[in-house]
Amino acid sequence: METKPLVVERTLNAPVSRVWQALTDNEKMKQWYFKLESFEPRVGFEFSFNGQGSKGESYKHNCRITAVEPEKKLSYTWVYDGFSGHSEVTFELFPEGDKTLVRVTHTGLESFVQNGPDFAAESFTKGWNHILGISLKEFVEKEN
Repeated sequence: METKPLVVERTLNAPVSRVWQALTDNEKMKQWYFKLESFEPRVGFEFSFNGQGSKGESYKHNCRITAVEPEKKLSYTWVYDGFSGHSEVTFELFPEGDKTLVRVTHTGLESFVQNGPDFAAESFTKGWNHILGISLKEFVEKEN
């Protein structure tokens, strides 16, 4: 079984501080990411949210923060309520002048494949490309 991580990168026309706030301020997250009841960028903090499958299914995501380096790195586990598998998502930020390179690395996706097409690598690729390339991009760039 292939264990290659999914890596998606985008350079956003916004400074690192604005991108970091978008990734860690729950009120901002609600505008471009998922609706979280609460969020604190602190190792050990647990949060959950519901995501929608390709046919309208609701999947509860359970996450626990594993790493926080302000304005550099945010990592958290990513598992699904009622489904097997365990993964981890890492956001890394790299300043490029007044822009920011954002890299998302999602490891452990191979542990979900038995759960059906919504859990295939292609589904995650499509999701992360949308999140970084459209949702986050439009949110942080509109504040310019």
